[in-house]
Amino acid sequence: MFVKNYGLFWRADEVDWSPGQGARGAFRLLGRRSKNIPTLRLADFRHQIGIYILYGNHGPIYVGLTKEQGLGKRLKDHLTDELGGQWDRFSWFGFRIVLKGRDDNGLCELRKLAEVGIGKPQELIGDVEALLIKAMGLNNIKQMKFSDADEWFQVKAYEVDKYMEKVIR
Repeated sequence: MFVKNYGLFWRADEVDWSPGQGARGAFRLLGRRSKNIPTLRLADFRHQIGIYILYGNHGPIYVGLTKEQGLGKRLKDHLTDELGGQWDRFSWFGFRIVLKGRDDNGLCELRKLAEVGIGKPQELIGDVEALLIKAMGLNNIKQMKFSDADEWFQVKAYEVDKYMEKVIR
């Protein structure tokens, strides 16, 4: 799979969405690997590209994708759009690799998203989003678009003979 890193059930109330005057847009979606100093790695996933799921009291309520905007911008938008107040947790699945090197703040950087052999990354991300929307039965089906796939429908037990007769002829 093309998921390179992920975070499960991160809490929205643990993110400082508005860090203060003069720091507009500078909030962070920090993640860590390990707790120990020798192996501790921190990364800001605000600019991650991939799929995210918003969760409310009764489970998932929305599946979305990030392309150019990045995860942080999309999540922040959902604080005040029609989904605002309906979600308090999110999971994300990133397609950009976390690099070993660190920036001036000690954070690991994310590698640019590369083209992949089976198509453009945005098409792959759209396919995964479509899969999740369909699989979870969510309401944002207008956004569900596979790049190149045919939908198959289950043949119900009482329909088997009817359809088999049609293909045997």
